[in-house]
Amino acid sequence: MRISPKYLVSFLFIANIAGAQSLQQNLQKAFTRLQQDSQCRYASVSLTVLDAKTGEQVFAANPDMGLAPGSTLKTVTSITAFNVLGKDYQYQTQLGYTGTLGADGTLNGNIIIKGSGDPTLGSWRWATTREGVVLNTMVTALKKAGIKKINGRVIGNNGNFKSQSVPDGWIWQDLGTYYGAGIAGLCWRENQFDILLRTGAMGNTIGIAGTYPETNYLQYKSELTNGAAKTGDLAYPYLPAYGSKVMYLRGTYAIDQTKKRVAAAIPDPAYDAALRLNNTLKRIGITVSTEPTSSVMLADKGQTVTAATTNVTSILSPELSKIVYWLNQKSVNLYAEQLLATMAGKAGKSVSTNDGVDAMKDFWQAKGIDKRSMNIFDGSGLSPEDRITTSTMARILQSAHGAAWFNDFYESLPVYNDMKMKSGSINSVQAYAGFQTHDGRQLCFSIMVNNYYGPGSGIRAKMFKVLDELK
Repeated sequence: MRISPKYLVSFLFIANIAGAQSLQQNLQKAFTRLQQDSQCRYASVSLTVLDAKTGEQVFAANPDMGLAPGSTLKTVTSITAFNVLGKDYQYQTQLGYTGTLGADGTLNGNIIIKGSGDPTLGSWRWATTREGVVLNTMVTALKKAGIKKINGRVIGNNGNFKSQSVPDGWIWQDLGTYYGAGIAGLCWRENQFDILLRTGAMGNTIGIAGTYPETNYLQYKSELTNGAAKTGDLAYPYLPAYGSKVMYLRGTYAIDQTKKRVAAAIPDPAYDAALRLNNTLKRIGITVSTEPTSSVMLADKGQTVTAATTNVTSILSPELSKIVYWLNQKSVNLYAEQLLATMAGKAGKSVSTNDGVDAMKDFWQAKGIDKRSMNIFDGSGLSPEDRITTSTMARILQSAHGAAWFNDFYESLPVYNDMKMKSGSINSVQAYAGFQTHDGRQLCFSIMVNNYYGPGSGIRAKMFKVLDELK
């Protein structure tokens, strides 16, 4: 029997409607089960699912409830950066000098390293950005310029970045950790270093065996104790208070931990970069008469950095698409915050976190998204005060689907539960945001649970059961 094309189209249309209704029903059952779970008795739960191609709402439960997103906020920052800066955007770090260079190779002036916000300078994630490679590039350029002796100093300059390095809303306990490193115009080694530990018997105070790289400009006091086996790394470095050089180490570190080191934030990355170049120059026989400094240290004395009169080289970062890859794959807070501040400058605002937040909210307001649905304080989601709706996050994800750079963003998302999605977790918060194909239809989604009770592993497994309905 021959089937009329007219009836075939009608049949497929009805089948699609039935499939969509079935998905909605299954999601509703799964969501209700999650919401009624004992772990969510006092929790706020939200889920929005959209058709990634058309933007049609597939499912929504509490879509306009403002919740803490954790690191899923990085998807918003990433997509905004692709829109505002472009996938091929690169940072430029300038190396130059002031003063005069004599015929004998003596520079009567200063070496200036001026940053533009590159978070990858000195990073181990790319062969071209590693500290040894960057320092060699700088030294080679200075030697090529004919500099053999410096009557002056090396200065790390934060450029146009404002002095507030830590976003409002970050908690004190996070600030000395590697993931709580503040932003800077001149970053170095992702603004972090390692404190080496001398562990012992359970309950005893852990000693400081040194740092990598060496940071003899800081002092360390340990109140960190050896914790019981299987309690993990609960060590917290605390930044020196203003004017101090003492960093405290507190918390516990399990006796069965093998790393024997804790990653901490560099208080002044621009100074650390200047110090490393200064020491490298001395090692190859180029003397520097005065100790290195930074724009932060000079500002504390009421002084400013004199702009370089001669540029000797420029160092380019990897393209933004490559930065975003690691930003989302490893949830690098610093990368998100540097991009946020950079977008502020691109929008004609001061280069700071606060203006970056405003710039990002303004961008989406112009795209038809109510900026009041984005009550945020940073670009990484580390602030426990951040609030955003799953509806807004899903709409921003959906907006990326048709962009020329979509594949770069999509590939930056990690895989959890066999799904391409970004995770987010802070105190009693678990969230996921990403994409999934269901019966040939690509969907985008955002799910958040705030104030759940019990172990994170338990709530994650229950959230995955909801998301399994999208497969």
